[in-house]
Amino acid sequence: MATDSCEEAIAGLKNLLSDKGHLEGVAAAKIKQLTAELEAAAAKPFDAVERMKKGFTHFKKEKFAKNSVLYGELAKGQSPKFLVFACSDSRVCPSHILDFQPGEAFMVRNIANMVPPYDQTKYSGIGAAIEYAVLHLKVENILVIGHSCCGGIKGLMSIPDDGTTTSDFIENWVKICLPAKAKVKAECSSLDFAEQCTNCEKEAVNVSLGNLLTYPFVREGVLKKTLSIKGGHYDFVKGSFETWNLDFGLSPC
Repeated sequence: MATDSCEEAIAGLKNLLSDKGHLEGVAAAKIKQLTAELEAAAAKPFDAVERMKKGFTHFKKEKFAKNSVLYGELAKGQSPKFLVFACSDSRVCPSHILDFQPGEAFMVRNIANMVPPYDQTKYSGIGAAIEYAVLHLKVENILVIGHSCCGGIKGLMSIPDDGTTTSDFIENWVKICLPAKAKVKAECSSLDFAEQCTNCEKEAVNVSLGNLLTYPFVREGVLKKTLSIKGGHYDFVKGSFETWNLDFGLSPC
């Protein structure tokens, strides 16, 4: 994708040079220089280490150095207001979408942004993150964010009815939200597969919100109103974001 963008930019600059022959010499020379730089960059193989170095240099100069007070406070500890569950998809980073600043959100990212039910052995990594965020960091909000064109949800919707799997981990993981698939198949059978997947992206979030309440410390926080749980969906095709609450009708035991 990056190579295509460079090639398009190079072609555009070359067209500009040919179409705008009246441009002053300085401007034309600058465009030629930029064209040469783009061509050189396009010809270079991707260097992962160099990309990380440049990224950190930019961060250090533009963020860290310019926000010394913030980073000084963060060096003492963190007190985020949010625990966010988001997909591992590279297109849906919550910090970019919601403009979270360092220290604002404790993040858990996995395939299809799923929250499994409470299980001290099977899903202990997720449980540890929830426990730490709720009991130690005292977050006030848990947000589960689904998103458009989710490959994990497409995989869930594609699992055969007999439950057979072809992957080592992915399908067994997304089966966490099989109830969402069942609901969509039952209620949206007239829709095409892509539309069913879109509906399932949101229904899977609702399943995860329900699963959060199987964690005793989450349920207690919701009952005491010290903790709020919300669902969200980011559509990066339309550039939209929506959130919702679910009324679970909870009452103290």
